[in-house]
Amino acid sequence: RRVLFRSHQFSGKEDLALAVVKWVASTWEHEVWEPAHRETDDPVALLAALARGHIVYCRRDIARVIMALRVEFAGRAHPVGEMIERIVGGNARRFAALITAGREAGAIGPGPDAAMLAVAAIAAMEGIAIKVAGDAPDDEVIAERAMLGILGVAGARPTGA
Repeated sequence: RRVLFRSHQFSGKEDLALAVVKWVASTWEHEVWEPAHRETDDPVALLAALARGHIVYCRRDIARVIMALRVEFAGRAHPVGEMIERIVGGNARRFAALITAGREAGAIGPGPDAAMLAVAAIAAMEGIAIKVAGDAPDDEVIAERAMLGILGVAGARPTGA
């Protein structure tokens, strides 16, 4: 899904940045969230698939745009930063729901609050993406291992291990 943004389509840099953030979020949904859900409905396997899919997605520069903008606008009241925080917060709530479902199914043991684990998982994926995305296939293995470790899933054998 290639999209060309032309500067004359926007009233300024902020409008352009907002459009880019919306586009990146939309492509992430189509390329990571939806395929992971087609792959499985098991919460642990789904979270592992999301970790792998996110790293594959981050092999391209489009994902790094949101990471750079997130750092740029962190802690400031600004429409771009606020939109990114809404997107990340929404993903954290979805991850927390999967963690809760995994706990209810007995696949994820007790431990830190599901919301805290979800935020930690997203932060770990961002950090891994910054440093190792693109070093295929090891980047996917590392992302999955990090996710399973954050979940505290004992005895899991990550893909590629």
